[in-house]
Amino acid sequence: MLNKEQKDTYNKYVQAKQPYTKYFPTLLWAFLVGGTICCVGQGIYDAIMALFPELTKDVVQAYTLVTLIFISTLLTGLGVYDKIGSFAGAGSVIPITGFANSIASPAIEFKTEGWIFGMCVKMFTIAGPVLVNGIAGSVLVGLIYLCF
Repeated sequence: MLNKEQKDTYNKYVQAKQPYTKYFPTLLWAFLVGGTICCVGQGIYDAIMALFPELTKDVVQAYTLVTLIFISTLLTGLGVYDKIGSFAGAGSVIPITGFANSIASPAIEFKTEGWIFGMCVKMFTIAGPVLVNGIAGSVLVGLIYLCF
């Protein structure tokens, strides 16, 4: 156990090493980059609707999501999405693109360890807890909905 003096010394050390965050610019860039990603998604949706008017809204939404996943995975593979993430912070974690990045990034990082023990095992290190909690939450909501 640490005594009070050791705790105080440790807390001072942590505060000295902790980077200073400028909250307003960080929030502004997160908002602008996140909004830009959403606008790109809306542009893709509108372009598909204009090019293929015979498609239903559900099909166009699916094509839009697949396109956004492809773009974010490609940018992750090229190393661009990491730069966007370090610049925009939470703005780059828009649900579909951020999720694709969270799966592709560990897969790329651990590809040298092989297909099974590298990519397949490590691919869900970040996204795995999100999937488990999302599925468990949806089952819980479904049971509540079913019972009431």
